[in-house]
Formats: sequence, structure tokens, C-alpha cells
Amino acid sequence: MVISQIEFFGLFVFSYALVGLLTPLMRRVALSKGVLDRPNSAHKSHKQPVPYLGGVAIIIGVVLVSYTALIYSKITWSNFWLATSVLGPAVVMGLVGLWDDLKILDPLPRFIGQSISGLIVAVFLVLNDNIGNPTGITGLDVAITVLWIVGICNSINFFDNLDGGAAGTVAISAITLTYLAITGDQYFIAALAIVVAGSTLGFLIWNRVPARIYMGDAGALFLGVLIATLTVRFKPSTDNSITSFAIPVLLLAIPILDTTVAVFSRLRRQISPFQGGKDHLSHRLVRYGVSRKKAAITLWLLSALYGLFAVLISSLNINENLILIIAVAIWVSLFAIFLNTKDD
Repeated sequence: MVISQIEFFGLFVFSYALVGLLTPLMRRVALSKGVLDRPNSAHKSHKQPVPYLGGVAIIIGVVLVSYTALIYSKITWSNFWLATSVLGPAVVMGLVGLWDDLKILDPLPRFIGQSISGLIVAVFLVLNDNIGNPTGITGLDVAITVLWIVGICNSINFFDNLDGGAAGTVAISAITLTYLAITGDQYFIAALAIVVAGSTLGFLIWNRVPARIYMGDAGALFLGVLIATLTVRFKPSTDNSITSFAIPVLLLAIPILDTTVAVFSRLRRQISPFQGGKDHLSHRLVRYGVSRKKAAITLWLLSALYGLFAVLISSLNINENLILIIAVAIWVSLFAIFLNTKDD
């Protein structure tokens, strides 16, 4: 399946416009039904109730544009099943997240749902030889894939704690993945990634500081499963196995850093990692005196930096080990700086 530059541009524009139009409609629905994120706990940063259901707009946009594109390209059963194998589990997790937005679930049901989705995706990918970097050991490949999908799903969900932070970061990761996939002739991954980029940027119109709507768990869990699946399916062009495994991690380095800092901070204080708190990167930046808008921009720039590292080490003309060492050194330095910032 080969896709032209015009078609990629069309996918981006249509998904951007569709989600940009759907989001205010979902905002009205959320306001009319009282589906609001109320500042009723200590870890909430906003002062007034903010409507949820932005994630529903993202899910509808991604799914509708993706399947419309398949129909336009004379859909085959193989392509339909391929798309459904990626979008299906993400939609299921999005529905679990929507249930959480409406009813407020305990962490355990969400974790079980994430694990089941991760297992289903992992088994499908491994059995159909669709993992970008398989170890060759079936059980190990399944375990790594499940761990990656569940971990990234939680990371994106945890990272959605600042107006525009998660949406902008996912968009940057998706744009970088689009470029890498196109240059590697992996057009299916590139097409879905550009749809994710367009959809999240369309949502960002309404989610940037000050946010008029949140994506909620519905959007965060949907995007988490989707971007995790796309990155694990992507096969980097580098022959170096270490840097090849590193590229997906670099693409999502900042959400991973955010989750790592928050979890270590909570364990150090002997509280549950699943308990909400103001110990994420965005909160720590604000305590440094950075405005919420500049905090979001800072996180976007850091994500773009790691996206650049991923692009650099995917080129065989670049000293991969040197780039990777620099990237890890910066990540560790950021981890140390943020972890030692006051937690509350």
C-alpha cells in the first residue's frame, strides 16, 4: 500500500478539521449532561469545572477518517482487518475510559482493561509477525509488548494533567512517527500516525491553556493504546538492535519521564503510585515559576527534542551510539532535576 504526499496531507487536514468541529459539539453535550471534571480534590489544578468528552471527539475523528480512507482506497478484507486490529483495542480502552469519566472507576478495573487489551494486541502482533523488533522468542515478545502497551497507556493517562500537555505531545510523537514510517516505506503506520496527529491538533484548539474541554480518560486511554501499538509495530531502518529498540522509547520519552518521576516520588513518600497528586512534570515546572502555558510549550519542546534524537539515530549516517548516549544523559539529568523538586 503506497500513499502519496497529497493523500497524507488530506488525511491530516480532514482529521484536524473533523475533530476541531466535533470537539465544541461534545463540549455542549458534556455541559448539558453535567459530565464535568470538578476541582474537588487536592491534585486538581483548575478552579472551575471543565467539561469532559473531548476524547470522544478524538475517537470518532480517528476512526471515521481511517475507515473512510480505507473505503476511498478500495478497501480489501486484509486492510480492513489490519486497521481493525489496531483501532479495535484502542476503541475498547477508550470506552473503558469513557465509563471512568462518567462513573469514576477504581484503578484496578482500568488496569485489568488495559492488560486485556495489551494481551490481545500483543498476541495478534506476535502471531502475525507484525512486531518491528521481535526477539524471536514468542513468550518474551508477548510479555514485552503487553508491558509496553500497558505502560504507555498509563503514561499518556498520567501525562494528561496540564492543558494541552498530552494532546500536543502525542501530536509531536505522531508527526515524528509519520516521518520515520514514510522514510521506511511503512505507509500503513504512517497513515494512522498522521490521522492521530491531525486529530490531536484539532482537539488542541479547544484544549490549549486555558482549556475549554478535557479529553478525559476516554481520550487518554484511546491515544495511549493507539500510539503504543503503532510504535511497537514500527520497524526502524537501523541495523543496530539497541538503537532500534530505543527509537519507540525516544518517541515517548517525555510521557515516560513524567510517569517515572511521579511513581518514584510517590513510592519515596510511601503512597500508592495510582493516587493522584501534584508531582508530575507540569506541576514541578509551575513550582519553578513557569506559567502553565509555558510549561506546556516546554514539554512540547522536550518531546520534539527526543523526536529529533529518534530521527537522527534512524539514519545510518549518524553515530547512533553517541546520539543515544546524549539522549539518555539528558533524560537522566531531567529525571534527577524533576525528582528533587518539591513534591507539593
